[in-house]
Amino acid sequence: MHQAKVAIVGGGCVGLSTALALSLKGISVAVIDAKGSSEPLSEEFGLRVSAINHASEALFRELGVWQGIAAQRMTPYTQMDVRDKDSFAHIHFASEEYDVSHLGHIIENDVIHRALVEKLERQDNVTLLFNTAYKDIHQGDNNVLITLTDGTPVMSELLIAADGANSGVRQRFNLPITFKDYGHHALVATVKTAQPHDNCARQVFLSDGPLAFLPLADPHYHSIVWSCSPQQAATYQNMSEQEFNKALFAAFDGQCGLCTVQSARAVFPLTMRYARQWVKERIVLVGDAAHTIHPLAGLGMNLGLQDAARLSALIGDALTDSMTAAARALRTYERERKLDAQKHIATMGALKGLFAGDNPVKKIVRGLGLSAVNEIAPLKQAFAEQALGQRR
Repeated sequence: MHQAKVAIVGGGCVGLSTALALSLKGISVAVIDAKGSSEPLSEEFGLRVSAINHASEALFRELGVWQGIAAQRMTPYTQMDVRDKDSFAHIHFASEEYDVSHLGHIIENDVIHRALVEKLERQDNVTLLFNTAYKDIHQGDNNVLITLTDGTPVMSELLIAADGANSGVRQRFNLPITFKDYGHHALVATVKTAQPHDNCARQVFLSDGPLAFLPLADPHYHSIVWSCSPQQAATYQNMSEQEFNKALFAAFDGQCGLCTVQSARAVFPLTMRYARQWVKERIVLVGDAAHTIHPLAGLGMNLGLQDAARLSALIGDALTDSMTAAARALRTYERERKLDAQKHIATMGALKGLFAGDNPVKKIVRGLGLSAVNEIAPLKQAFAEQALGQRR
């Protein structure tokens, strides 16, 4: 039998960050994940990367894992360039404009995960149960009992569901969710370009969706995220490498020269999800279990990490006090983080709608809008603060 103050189902980056934040507050944690632990980092770049903003960097520093991340592989970006292919819309940010050394970092998810696991393995009050699935969860008046597939019980006072967009915990406890198909699939791949990326994160809005080139540790390598219709994504995935390289070069207007794909091309469906209820007695949702968002602004991981930071801050002391205090803290967490998620989901929906299609009126509006942001300092500052994850 395993006992802990908090059990977390889901051992991804958000679940592990939550576990580490709680353990550093002296709270015992058990993490249950059906997948295995981190493998040694491959020489090849991972397909799943995140644009980590200043707020998330601050959290990783506070958790003591930033050094472990930096020791592996990450890339600071000092510029952001966003443009619309079919209009004059263009906006450019540079770190020196905001008196910071960088705007953010592009980091492979595997790198973050490995650093978190290594830190958690050194925590005496953390039990990591990888390669471990559960078959039942029972919520009682005083505890949550999780029964693993081998019959082993895990007893805790609180269960945090960090088990992703298709959260089994969320479904098991009938927590209602609103969802909408974005009508996009995201194609991800690693690409080499003839010209260096100069630590610039680039994005171009095409008529069928945004295409992002994110700088990697090698100055000629990028991680691309190409959001487009499911049919178009399948076409790009099935093209020969030569055909794909030509299509990518044309779509990106050759901004970094000739493109050569260096990896497999993976495709993921994009769906907006928003849990209408995040807390049910001793069950609470974090990260993708609570919300998913279009990747066009790179906010997904950052929003989940802010869930982890806020939840651990609120319940850290409350759990050592009483469950009544913890219940109040959970309600505060739900109210605050739901509001933030709603705001970002609405913003991304509006941006996706504005930049979609070939409507000439839309082209004029988005051209004027981005040009205004680029030229009017207060507007540009507001956009930059959102990108940085800062409030000034």
